[in-house]
Amino acid sequence: MRVLLFGANGQVGTEIRRRAGGDVAIVALDRARCDLSQAGAAARAIEREACDAVVNAAAYTAVDRAESEPDLAGRINAEAPREMAEAAAAKRVPLIHLSTDYVFDGTASRPYREDDPVAPLGVYGATKLKGEEAVAAGGGAYAILRLSWVFSAHGSNFVKTMLRLARERPALRVVADQRGKPTPAADAAEAALLVARALLADPARSGLYHFAGDAPASWADFAEAIMAEAGLAVPVERIATADFPTPARRPAWSVLDTAKFERVFARPAPSWRAGLESVVAELGAPEKEEGR
Repeated sequence: MRVLLFGANGQVGTEIRRRAGGDVAIVALDRARCDLSQAGAAARAIEREACDAVVNAAAYTAVDRAESEPDLAGRINAEAPREMAEAAAAKRVPLIHLSTDYVFDGTASRPYREDDPVAPLGVYGATKLKGEEAVAAGGGAYAILRLSWVFSAHGSNFVKTMLRLARERPALRVVADQRGKPTPAADAAEAALLVARALLADPARSGLYHFAGDAPASWADFAEAIMAEAGLAVPVERIATADFPTPARRPAWSVLDTAKFERVFARPAPSWRAGLESVVAELGAPEKEEGR
């Protein structure tokens, strides 16, 4: 299977590249090879490259900066996926598009299902939702995978931030009133490739799916798990969202229901604690500063 991969240097993109070999060949496109901020770049890449499937792991993910850069966020998160969907449909190859829990407003009291109403709170979520709609309307085989709280040993993410701050501070102040499901990027990569194979075999599996870790947690819970896994005795002070203001609002409830994905693709939700163990081992537990 030859996969054309957008966002090759992101968290999930890096993990997908790691899975090259055997019968999986990855044509990796990063910003230098395909600048999605340029109109037509995504379509031209698909038209140019021979592939069996396209995976879009690229996105404008600077949630707060998106509030002041809505046009750029919209270009990358909505217009580029539209180009991909139309070009992939023209070549009759499936498109696997990664999306986000931020399409919801976080007011639910049970895990979000794929057919629940969407109501993004900010520019990032709104542009990702437009990207979903464009992919679904593209006319070809597709799968949209909504992910939440992705982490890995690469790029910028909560695990790496907490381990860095643990070297610098005597305690960590972490929001405790936002809940979601941490998702290992390695498992998201496996899921994307699994879905690509499935759509090649049966395009009728096209649709919208939630993929996330196996158990809900708050950011403070997650931070405590990170400290425990790294063997660091750094206390976590639980704070409210109101105590940590940001330009963009975050959904207080980002728990995704993954039952549909598990049923259609016969793959259980991944253990985020097992994923955390692997990531911390890869990073190496940080040394605390003298006297901290």
